[in-house]
Amino acid sequence: MTATLRTTTHVVVRGYEIDALGHIAHTVYMQYAEHARWERMAAAGLDVQTLLQAGVMPIMMETTLVYRKELRFGDEAEIGCEFEWGTGKTARVSQPIHRGDGVLSAEVTSVAGLLDLSRRKLVEAPIERLRKLATAPELLGI
Repeated sequence: MTATLRTTTHVVVRGYEIDALGHIAHTVYMQYAEHARWERMAAAGLDVQTLLQAGVMPIMMETTLVYRKELRFGDEAEIGCEFEWGTGKTARVSQPIHRGDGVLSAEVTSVAGLLDLSRRKLVEAPIERLRKLATAPELLGI
């Protein structure tokens, strides 16, 4: 039997994430997206220790956040995470955040790269490098 891999990350909005307007603060959306990216990386076999031992680390180079419908205390949310690779050194990361009722709450899109920690430059062939390191590279779109 093959295990089904989760494609979203589930969170419940906590009280300390709420701002004075009664919905989650703008920075929390970014934290949710970051959490979901690391969950996806770990599911692909790329936890922090594995990446550090390989001398690489993913970096975010650009992020756009579009708010759609607010998340409030106690709301459940599902954060997606899809990587789209081109032929260069970067990937586009799409992360829709849906409320538990299915309504789109926010859309986070980013440009990410893979940093060579010793050279402090982007890895020239990130797809090949990640494919060698990952146990489930398909979760990274490669």
